[in-house]
Amino acid sequence: MRLSPLFMSTRRVVVTGLGALTPLANDFPGTWNRLIRGESGIGPVTAFDTTGYDCRIAGEVRNFDPAPAFKNPKDVRRTDRYTHLAMAAAGEAWKDAGLEGATLDLDRAGVLVGSGIGGLRTLEEQHTILRDRGPKKVSPFMIPMMINNIASGHISMHFGLRGPNFAIVSACATATHSIGESWRLIRESEADLIIAGGSEAAVVGLGLSGFGAMKALSTRNDEPTRASRPFDKGRDGFVLSEGAGIIILEEYEHAKKRNARIYGEVLGYGATADAYHLTAPAPEGAGAARAMRIALQHAKLNPDQVDYINAHGTSTPQGDICETQAIKSVLGAHAKKVAVSSTKSSLGHLLGAAGSVEMAICLKALETNLLPATINLEEPDPECDLDYIPQKPREQKAKIIMNNSFGFGGHNACIVASRLV
Repeated sequence: MRLSPLFMSTRRVVVTGLGALTPLANDFPGTWNRLIRGESGIGPVTAFDTTGYDCRIAGEVRNFDPAPAFKNPKDVRRTDRYTHLAMAAAGEAWKDAGLEGATLDLDRAGVLVGSGIGGLRTLEEQHTILRDRGPKKVSPFMIPMMINNIASGHISMHFGLRGPNFAIVSACATATHSIGESWRLIRESEADLIIAGGSEAAVVGLGLSGFGAMKALSTRNDEPTRASRPFDKGRDGFVLSEGAGIIILEEYEHAKKRNARIYGEVLGYGATADAYHLTAPAPEGAGAARAMRIALQHAKLNPDQVDYINAHGTSTPQGDICETQAIKSVLGAHAKKVAVSSTKSSLGHLLGAAGSVEMAICLKALETNLLPATINLEEPDPECDLDYIPQKPREQKAKIIMNNSFGFGGHNACIVASRLV
C-alpha cells in the first residue's frame, strides 16, 4: 500500500480539554458521574406540548442559562439554542484545558464545530411568524441564527481564533468527523490547537415529528428511562436528545510546552461512505467496517489491541445488528473479547453532537479505568452477541479505545485513541 503523507507525519495530537452539556447534566463532570452510576437522562418532553405525537419523550438539557457563555448579552437573543449549547461547552473545554490567559498563536488555533441540523428551533419559529404575520416580521437574524456553521464562527470570535474554521455536516457522524479532520489538520501542521465537536438542539416540534414520521423513534412513552435500549431484543427506535460536546485537540509539543494536562492521544481516524441508502446502513455494516479498518491503519494498530469500543449503538433494529457485524468483521476472534457499550442508552441520541460527547466519555474511561454500561440491556438480541457491558459499569483498564459514529446518508466515522505513552 502506498502511504499518504498523513501516515508519515510525526506530529502527535493529544486532547487537553473536555466540555459537554447533555440530558444528564450541564457540564461534563456531572454527565460522567451520572453516566457511570447508570442513570438515564430521558424523560417526557417539557419544551412544548406533544399532544398528538407518537413519541413524547426525549433527552432535554434542563435549567440551562446561556447568558454566561457570551460576552455580549445581545448575542444570546441573536443565536439559536444549538449555538448556546456549543458556546457553553466550548467555554467549559477551554477552561478545562487551562487556556484562560494562555499565550497562543491565534493564527494557528482554529474551530471545527458542526451540527447535524443546525438552528431548527429558529426555522420553526420564524416560519410561524412568516405564516401568521407576513414577511416583514421575519427576523433579520434568522439566517445567521439558523445556519450550521454559525456556532463555529461564534466560538472563533469569542476566543479570537483565526486558524482553520468551518462546520462539517454529516448527520450523526458530524462531531466525529470534526474531531478527525481536526486531527488531520494538526498532523499536517495547518494548526497547533483546534476546538472540535458538535452541537444539536432538535428537540422541537419539527424535529420530533420529522423523526417520528420516519418511524425512527422509540414510542415507549410510559417508560422513558427504559426507552433507549441498544442491542436489546425489545428495542424499538432511538430517543431524540439535545446537547453539545467539545474537545480541545493540540499538537503534543504545544501542549507539553504549556504543561497542559493530557487526557489521551488521538492515533487514527477513518471516514467512509456506504453509497447504499439514505437512512439504512449498508448490509453487514460494510462501510462502518472500512472506517474502522482505516482508523486502525492510521494508528498502526492490530485489531486485537483494541480494549473498548464506544458503539454508535442507537437502539434501532437494523443499525445495532449492522454495527455488531462490522465489529466482528474488523476484529475477528477478538470481537468476542473486546468490551463494547452504547452510552446512548443513558443519553439518548444527540445526533450531530453524539460523537464528541462520546469521545469525551472514552477519554474519561481511559483516565478512570471505568467503562460505562449499556443500561436497559435486559434481553440481548441473538444477532447482537458481543460483550456490551450490560446494566452496570465495569472496572477495567483500557489502553486503546475506538469511537464509532454513523449518519444518515451513509456517512461513517471512526476515531482510535489511547492513553499517552
